[in-house]
Amino acid sequence: MHVLIVKTSSMGDVLHTLPALTDAMRAIPGIRFDWVVEEGFAQIPSWHPAVDRVIPVAIRRWRKHWFGSEVREERFLFKREVQSRQYDMVIDAQGLIKSAALVTRIAKGVKHGQDSRSAREPFASWWYDQRHEINKQQHAVQRTRELFAKSLNYPLPETPGDYAIAQHFMREPSPDDGRYLVFLHATTRDEKHWPEAQWRELITLLNGSGLRIKLPWGAEHEHQRAQRLAAGFDYVEVLPKLTLEQVARTLAGAAAVVSVDTGLSHLTAALDRPNITLYGPTDPGLIGGYGKNQFVLKPAQGNRMAAISAENVMAQLMPLLGSSPEEKS
Repeated sequence: MHVLIVKTSSMGDVLHTLPALTDAMRAIPGIRFDWVVEEGFAQIPSWHPAVDRVIPVAIRRWRKHWFGSEVREERFLFKREVQSRQYDMVIDAQGLIKSAALVTRIAKGVKHGQDSRSAREPFASWWYDQRHEINKQQHAVQRTRELFAKSLNYPLPETPGDYAIAQHFMREPSPDDGRYLVFLHATTRDEKHWPEAQWRELITLLNGSGLRIKLPWGAEHEHQRAQRLAAGFDYVEVLPKLTLEQVARTLAGAAAVVSVDTGLSHLTAALDRPNITLYGPTDPGLIGGYGKNQFVLKPAQGNRMAAISAENVMAQLMPLLGSSPEEKS
């Protein structure tokens, strides 16, 4: 059986789809998947053992020059790629009008998706041949697992979802493994940032722990922030610009991770690494970290990130490292 998945973005949403593939792989021997995904996240589906082919799409980039000659050519080639195979089924896990109209509609195969009461954009269901009611009051991982189970007609497993990508990053143990922390300090919205003063205070509290701290970054303004955070600390390393796979390998070897609400926090969860995620204005209930050893830290009152103290983070972090704050003092 060969199935096309339409789940284009964001990073967290793409990662949240992986456990559904694992369920299907275990329920239906021999099932294989192709996956349409935004070009920036195209590495992620390739890490899952049930994925045959990744088909990158560039809706975000195309819409800036939709009728330009280069974009028209790219869109033509994309359509030809999608239509090169007759699928047994197409599962639209995105639930948005743009992905349903631009991708699901043109794919060859019986199209499944959420019904109008369940989809994020109800009109997206117009393009589906089979529509499924999915309980909205559950984590995004569970919603997608339910959609796949109903589409492919197998019982929804009662066990926790398995991303099945951690083994992709298994390698010969390195002397560096478990001897460093990763701080994911960058996110898209200003109100989701933890103040730099608190990051530096946390770094100071870890002085003498024997652990190094690694700071990844993507855009140049994130690079500059990382340099400011590391200034004056010889045990803090600002990493070079990395590919998503290289970031994943760095996360996979970490003793623990401290992060703000960002896509890389979900990648940490998918890799089964201990992670403390700091939340302020966003609600972790339905879209927070899903997986083993995932911890949420929110302000005691209100939603200001500045209300989370470095001492609070340190108190949660030390048990993950096998010690208490008192033992480090």
